[in-house]
Amino acid sequence: MNSFFRRSRPFLFCILAVLLTGCSLPSLDNRPNSKALTEAQVRDTALGKVIQPEVQAHPGKSGIYPLSNAHDAFAARSLLARAAQKSLDVQYYIWHGDITGTLLLEELRAAADRGVRVRLLLDDNGTAGLDEELAALDSHPNIEVRLFNPFVVRWPKVIGFATDFMRANRRMHNKSFTADNQATIIGGRNVGDEYFGAGESVLFADLDVLAIGKAAHDVSTDFDRYWDSKSSYPASLILPKVDADTLPKLKTRADNLINSQAAAEYSQAIKTLPFISTMLEGDLNFEWADVRMVSDDPAKGLGQATSSGLLVHQLAETLGRPSLTVDLISPYFVPTAAGVDAFTKMAQTGIKLRVLTNSLDATDVSAVHAGYAKRRKDLLAAGVTLYELQRMSATDKPKEGAGPFGSSGSSLHAKTFAVDHKRVFIGSFNFDPRSANLNTEMGFCY
Repeated sequence: MNSFFRRSRPFLFCILAVLLTGCSLPSLDNRPNSKALTEAQVRDTALGKVIQPEVQAHPGKSGIYPLSNAHDAFAARSLLARAAQKSLDVQYYIWHGDITGTLLLEELRAAADRGVRVRLLLDDNGTAGLDEELAALDSHPNIEVRLFNPFVVRWPKVIGFATDFMRANRRMHNKSFTADNQATIIGGRNVGDEYFGAGESVLFADLDVLAIGKAAHDVSTDFDRYWDSKSSYPASLILPKVDADTLPKLKTRADNLINSQAAAEYSQAIKTLPFISTMLEGDLNFEWADVRMVSDDPAKGLGQATSSGLLVHQLAETLGRPSLTVDLISPYFVPTAAGVDAFTKMAQTGIKLRVLTNSLDATDVSAVHAGYAKRRKDLLAAGVTLYELQRMSATDKPKEGAGPFGSSGSSLHAKTFAVDHKRVFIGSFNFDPRSANLNTEMGFCY
């Protein structure tokens, strides 16, 4: 055995040298520039004509509509894509190639076919199995795809962690879907069946908000920051090239999936939602408020952001110090020793603290749950009230083949907290060290 390794050593070193050489990122010197459309450019779009009278009636404020229902959340994105006439700016951490992921990619392609400019920015750690699809979409004259902190070696991507861990370990966790710089959706959901109630296994209990007015424009401005950042690479520089006939072939493949029984049943369920007609008729009951969009400086993706450019700093400025209550919902709640100390001090001053997180059987990341479990006794001793979401209720029985209309269990994925029953945050930020120190995040405070 030892002689085999001695003989193989030169070959293994050559393979390693090739891999390391091939891990260098391309230059961004000739990357094309683009910006969100101006108010004047989108005022006369269909969305602009419907939304602008409402915005003008609430100057300086933003209209907020919560999307807690998984089917409504999918329908809202689909409807925005269909309503867009000028631009779609789409930014996600994870995009799956399943039923809902394929349906939404098709909505983007269809919008581009109508002449809509589509900019799609994805974190490259969440695009497994989609290289061909993304390269084909990027070949469309009206679609540009960019990848955040991409992996040059496409498979296995773990090589990227081995050769450039500091960068590869920093991910873009932001999620936004903006149409014509008029309406946007932000929150906790990625794109995949488990987020939109289309799967047969776990359903993520999540929360997004649909926003119009100032908040929508702020998200567009923030999208530009990430689009132009040093971590954002054109897909054409990273992904393998595809033939000119790949996009039509993928359209056929997507049609086959969309016409499958499971996808047809899901699409039919979406079509019958009361939310659809309410949104199409412009009858959504928006809550108008002073909304501040908070987000990390995209330089965080390279470890170069200053403390003032971090979302945690902006949250402290915007939400202020609690005096009565803190209600926190976080699927991946890892307070650390410093966090426990902070909660203890608040509780000692009479502040009522309540936390909802996943139980061990409900979480999809058991290692993260371990970081919470070891702090649980200390939190309870400090007077913090803890609630844990169970995968199934005590009276439920696991469903076999639950189908697209019911999952076999739930897992918490919403990220939100309220201070003194007056101020609230909704977004992508998990109350854990990764969100605070490594991943980029975004959300609304109001």
